[in-house]
Amino acid sequence: MKKKTCLSLMKASGLLAALFLSGCDDWVLMDPKGPIGQSGKSLILTATWLMLIVVVPVIIMTLVFAWKYRASNKNATYAPKWAHSHAIEVVVWFIPCVIIGVLALITWKTTHELDPYKPLESEVKPLHVQVVALDWKWLFIYPEQNIASVNELAIPTGTPIAFDITSASVMNAFFIPQLGSQIYAMAGMNTKLHLLADEPGTYMGMSANYSGSGFSGMKFDTLAMSTTDFNAWVEKVKAAPQPLEKEQYTELVKPSEANPVAHFSSVESNLYQSILNSYGSYCQSPSATALNSHEALNSKAGDEAQQVSMNVASEE
Repeated sequence: MKKKTCLSLMKASGLLAALFLSGCDDWVLMDPKGPIGQSGKSLILTATWLMLIVVVPVIIMTLVFAWKYRASNKNATYAPKWAHSHAIEVVVWFIPCVIIGVLALITWKTTHELDPYKPLESEVKPLHVQVVALDWKWLFIYPEQNIASVNELAIPTGTPIAFDITSASVMNAFFIPQLGSQIYAMAGMNTKLHLLADEPGTYMGMSANYSGSGFSGMKFDTLAMSTTDFNAWVEKVKAAPQPLEKEQYTELVKPSEANPVAHFSSVESNLYQSILNSYGSYCQSPSATALNSHEALNSKAGDEAQQVSMNVASEE
């Protein structure tokens, strides 16, 4: 009878586990496709196993003690005046302290190794991509290729990707779970992230920070492909019908939900820095300062030209 009861409990537990896990079809964090993601997975598993050293014995002892010292078990030792045990105190404090110390050491070491600002070691020249979080879509600018795309990020496998990230709206968080770390995108600030994809595939990208009514549709596909395919993708984007100038950007920056993929054959010079500077950068780069000076000069030149035009008109 007891054996049948145990088997029934095991079956019920299995069904409940299957029911609770049925919504976890994509364990993307546990299926990394790059070195940063693999390091993140290793850290998660190591921390989980270490914590289970405490959790599993506690669960087992709770069940054993409840069974052994039940009211109906007259063979168990009855000690109503028992209150303290040095041996138990040492065990319940020493082991967790050791685990916390090990976790702290691993976390400190991994945090420095996975610093998002730290360039990845590689003999391959990194691909530079500028990322702008808009309401509610992602704009990717390839400054070296002079192209841009919306809600589609194409990268070559085996090539480090150096991201510059900002926002033209509220704060978001740029995150490609299978490739690794997420980092915030904030207006007026330039954050950096370095990732690499080891194998071809399509990996989900998203904002990990709620940013308004269109947040749920603020996703993009990361197309990791061979260098040959990436070059073909670049040529395809260059053949797109429209460039990304101020006029197109003014329309693009307007809030929209579930925005489709869009390509731009060229990008206005220094558009990313203009977006960054428009919100008053807290950490202006030399190029940003130069852009400000350039824009100031252009503005001054425009004013002077307008004044000359007015003088000529008055003389006529």
